[in-house]
Amino acid sequence: MASIEITPEERAELTKALTDALTPLAAAIRSRQSGLSAARMWAADPLEVTLSVLAAWKVVDTEVKELTALAAATAGSYGANYEQLGTVWGMTRQGARKKWPDAVPRPAAAGARGGSSIELFGGTAELTQDQRSGGWAWTAEGADKTRGAAEDGTWYATKEEAAAHAGAFLREHVATLP
Repeated sequence: MASIEITPEERAELTKALTDALTPLAAAIRSRQSGLSAARMWAADPLEVTLSVLAAWKVVDTEVKELTALAAATAGSYGANYEQLGTVWGMTRQGARKKWPDAVPRPAAAGARGGSSIELFGGTAELTQDQRSGGWAWTAEGADKTRGAAEDGTWYATKEEAAAHAGAFLREHVATLP
């Protein structure tokens, strides 16, 4: 798959959607920093307002990087290699390996069974393989300390499928900001 380009119209729609999504976050940050209500935050000093917007973009940037790493790891779990990840991201294979060092699983020893753990969104999950059926299950603790597991009796066909369900659980249980 080659690098993706978007049309000017798509770029304009994306910019509008991102700005619309950012506005409440910027208002909340500015309100906390200034003590002004969110409704009055835009009447504040323009420098302070623009710095609040910049702070909100920093939060978005951090979240996008985490979601990008998750997307790369998911692609890797389905068989993508670093060359493919690099091509999509517009970089070399080596650049992709450096950016997402754990995205592509290393080959396991033949016949190896057992489990592994994943860390996402501040939480951890353990993946375990049933020795008889070969199916996979998961247990996890989110960053908010909520514990979860695959439903009773649920065994996933692949380790990657179990990891995807565990990752979804961890994404739903991130720590809340103080």
